[in-house]
Amino acid sequence: MVEWFDDLTIGMTFKSGEAVVSREDIKRFAAEFDPQPFHMDEEAGRNSLFGGLGASGLHVASVCMTLLVACGKQVAAQAAARGEKVAVWGPSPGFGALRWIRPVLAGDSISYSNQVETKRTSGKRPEWGILQARNTGVNQRNEVVFSFLATAFVPRRNPGS
Repeated sequence: MVEWFDDLTIGMTFKSGEAVVSREDIKRFAAEFDPQPFHMDEEAGRNSLFGGLGASGLHVASVCMTLLVACGKQVAAQAAARGEKVAVWGPSPGFGALRWIRPVLAGDSISYSNQVETKRTSGKRPEWGILQARNTGVNQRNEVVFSFLATAFVPRRNPGS
């Protein structure tokens, strides 16, 4: 992952990590945040459209966010270790086009990545750029299971240029 808006180019892709979604994780998340039978009971999952114990889409999205934040912290720590100024990204003004494309079942391994789709300098805050990136999750069969378009404020290294 690149830290500064100035270094990002359209089409750049970053891997943010991989996670295996366990049966226990699915049930624990569902019990707290999405207590539907097909997320909590294996028999109900098998008899649903999922065909097995399915992870909540919100669970899949939460894992994506966890890995994005961890990746950003790692990049910042590496920059700091090199003695470089660390870019601290701003908040996200939102996201769109959230899609759960295929079920994520117990035991699936999901690889998460994001690809820069658009970027522009903020008109009101020229020290910031506004980035849009497509975040995706792909299972061990190379099937896209999850996708959304995220927007983020990214600091510019050289706001005057």
